[in-house]
Amino acid sequence: MQKNNFIVILTIMLLIVQVPMVSGQSYGTSAGLRLGNNNQSRMLGFTLQQRIKKGLTVEGILQSDFVYNTTAHAILERHRPLVTKRLNYYYGAGVSFGIEESRQKIPESMQIIQTYGNGTVGVELLAGLELTLLGINFSVDYKPNINIVGRQPWYNGQVGISARSVLVKGNKQNKKRRQKARNKRRGNQEGYFHNLIDSIKKK
Repeated sequence: MQKNNFIVILTIMLLIVQVPMVSGQSYGTSAGLRLGNNNQSRMLGFTLQQRIKKGLTVEGILQSDFVYNTTAHAILERHRPLVTKRLNYYYGAGVSFGIEESRQKIPESMQIIQTYGNGTVGVELLAGLELTLLGINFSVDYKPNINIVGRQPWYNGQVGISARSVLVKGNKQNKKRRQKARNKRRGNQEGYFHNLIDSIKKK
């Protein structure tokens, strides 16, 4: 089931990648809750998204099933608009750390050895769709995790649904960035004129 979801999202991405690329996202910063589901567990988490430049976002996720699994994720995402900047598809990659349960199959004895409290490190992939309306950002995604250290099975896919409140609007963030750039240019110009005047005085 998880594999089928991933194939569907990848197919959608391949179909819409032909759309002319313009900057996506109508927000700068958003934060909220994410519900993740896979074959092993359901996890509730906190998600924070921060746009760092046009179409590029960093997302942090902290999630837990409040029993055996607690993980933290940092993902760099590329956002692209569909029809409007309020509707985006996005994809990305990152890293994960956590404490998880592990189920190792022993074919010879037909046993499953289950252990808990394993420190894990993994690589994250992500693909999803998001819609921002009335200051709320809704998204659905598929997040494959490839474990490097600490867990069996080595692959684990998770479907996530998130609802985030927009803390900083995109146009407000853009305004601050432009103001900062203007101040920097003004400072450089003033510094140039001061240096020029100083050099004339020395002559």
